[in-house]
Amino acid sequence: MKEIDLLKNKTISALIYSLGGLFTRGGLEFIFGIILARLLLPKDYGLLGMIMIFIAISQIFIDSGMTAALIREKEVSNEDYSTVFYYNLLVSLLTYYLLFVSAGAISTFFREPKLVLIVRVAGLNLIIGAFGLIQRTILVRNLDFKTQTIVEVIASVLSGVLAIFAALHNYGVWALVVKLLSMQFFTSLLFMLHNKWIPLLAFNMISFKRFFGFGCKLLLTGILATIYQNVYNIIIGKSYSQAQLGYYTKSVQFRDLAANSLTLSVEKVSYPVLSKLQADGNRLKSGFSKIINMSSFVNFPIMIGMASTARPLISVLFGPNWIEMVPYFQLLCLSGTTFPHRALNLNILKVKGRSDIFLGLDILKMVVGLVSIYFVILFDLGIFGLLWIVFLNTQFAFFVNSYYSGRFIGYSTKEQVIDMIPALLASTIMGIVVYVMDLYLSILDIPMLILQTLTGAIIYVVLSKAFKIKEFDLMFSFLKSILLKIYNKK
Repeated sequence: MKEIDLLKNKTISALIYSLGGLFTRGGLEFIFGIILARLLLPKDYGLLGMIMIFIAISQIFIDSGMTAALIREKEVSNEDYSTVFYYNLLVSLLTYYLLFVSAGAISTFFREPKLVLIVRVAGLNLIIGAFGLIQRTILVRNLDFKTQTIVEVIASVLSGVLAIFAALHNYGVWALVVKLLSMQFFTSLLFMLHNKWIPLLAFNMISFKRFFGFGCKLLLTGILATIYQNVYNIIIGKSYSQAQLGYYTKSVQFRDLAANSLTLSVEKVSYPVLSKLQADGNRLKSGFSKIINMSSFVNFPIMIGMASTARPLISVLFGPNWIEMVPYFQLLCLSGTTFPHRALNLNILKVKGRSDIFLGLDILKMVVGLVSIYFVILFDLGIFGLLWIVFLNTQFAFFVNSYYSGRFIGYSTKEQVIDMIPALLASTIMGIVVYVMDLYLSILDIPMLILQTLTGAIIYVVLSKAFKIKEFDLMFSFLKSILLKIYNKK
């Protein structure tokens, strides 16, 4: 029992710091994002958006699922860490070289000469990041999310300040490149200064084969998932204007401050915790269902609420240059409603060591996605037809992910959906009311946004009590306990 209580306490502490980091860093990124959006143009974001798929795929190669393999191990030696570190570093150098020599071809494909230098400079992000992978992995294994939070917040502030400085001096897209590079640099540097971990001059081939045997399937899965997630950037960048790609990438970025930040926060805490429970089926199912329900309670109102307030929200935050972004943002927010559920269900497959199924599911989702995109192009459905396909494919992804994970822990798709219904229904009613307010009330944008936000919050709280959503009471007690601790310390 002591071991269970210790794990529970460490999990709660990790989740508090992870969520604290989420809100702090998310808030900072939100503020810096607003400032940069007002200083830069949509086409600047479009230019960077054209190359992000190549950066993202390269990062998947560098990790190769090896850090996930380290996290799920019960015991890890310094030699194991060193082996993975040298692999990460070597692959980062090789992938950067490939990016460097491919820069001309990428520029030709998008018919944009500026991309040559952008690719070659932004690609340095890969080598810098390789020095921080093991440092972060050590912290995750120890459930030390307090240190991660502090590091990420400091790095976010420093990179944001540098980016704003570059934007104020009319560097355009280079301000975004500066932010990308400096964020990675400061994160890796601070991790190294804190951990003071130094790799051994050793490479254990037996350990490498074991980790890569698990990670290679996650590598293929990550490549397919990244291609699929970023294929829209390629299609929009190739077929539409830089400004339209800018609206899309900024919408994704803005939405992900809430959707993906929450998902990543819960996912990175839940994976090591659930890994420790993998041998106990009942506790694994119970813990997982609680995480799914809490994710629904938090994520549904955020995504639906942002979609409902999109017009005044974007007008107030980003200004008139970005008003055409509204329908992009609305559809992408609806696509983000099941982000946590999709990722968490895949976590179960990783916990169970079934990276083969993980890979198979990503192949299936990619095939379905590419076929649907083909029909959008064939019938010339336009960019909004493409965005509706994004929405439909994200819902399909949830159903297939939950079906297979449910087979391992006895928590089926049907059970998950039933558990989600109260929070989804409360969020939908709230969203409809808030959206109608914008249609029929003629007031200035700032008062409208404040009125919508307050009204939406009140409606969701009332409906949560009316529908007896237990996560509301849990969240209330959780926040109350934190406030009491803060008060007692004073």
